[in-house]
Amino acid sequence: MRRAAIIEQERSLIARQQAFRRAADVVTDCWMGFRDIVAVSLIGSVSRPLWREVPRFSAFRHARIAVWHECKDVDLAVWIEDLSRLDKMRQAAVDALRNAVGLGVADHQVDAFLIEPGTDRYLGRLCHFATCPKGKRECAVPGCGATPFLRQHEAFVPGDNLLAPARFAMLYRRGEGRLRSALDLPGTPED
Repeated sequence: MRRAAIIEQERSLIARQQAFRRAADVVTDCWMGFRDIVAVSLIGSVSRPLWREVPRFSAFRHARIAVWHECKDVDLAVWIEDLSRLDKMRQAAVDALRNAVGLGVADHQVDAFLIEPGTDRYLGRLCHFATCPKGKRECAVPGCGATPFLRQHEAFVPGDNLLAPARFAMLYRRGEGRLRSALDLPGTPED
């Protein structure tokens, strides 16, 4: 495999992480106006410096060439006191992402893990469907939609480390405002 192809793949993976971080900022900005939201933090692989691994891309996998990790979506932890406005929250994120010029991140690529303030108990995720219930297979999971737009995932049990990156990548806290931009987080160990 040519060195130029490896370099181009790595540039693409770094750019993808940066686009996801911009999306995290865009969504956080639109949610800062919701009085029920206590805090928003970036979690998951987008919140951490990238690491090298042999990817799923066939040419790289077969040659056992390690490149930067491929971020697949944006994971946000959202501490929220009242779940009655989830549809408005969902629509605000959809509109903000659609209006972000040149971003290239769709609303279904942003997962909001809803967390109970004070206990850090995982409540579910913000649903991406425009109606609740939508009548899809995903809606048949027990408890899904019991609170409109609060999605439950079958067999999902949050790991003890779900919120581990939260304190390092806290983007917003009510009463303090915007704490940092996701773009300010380190992207690769070489930064």
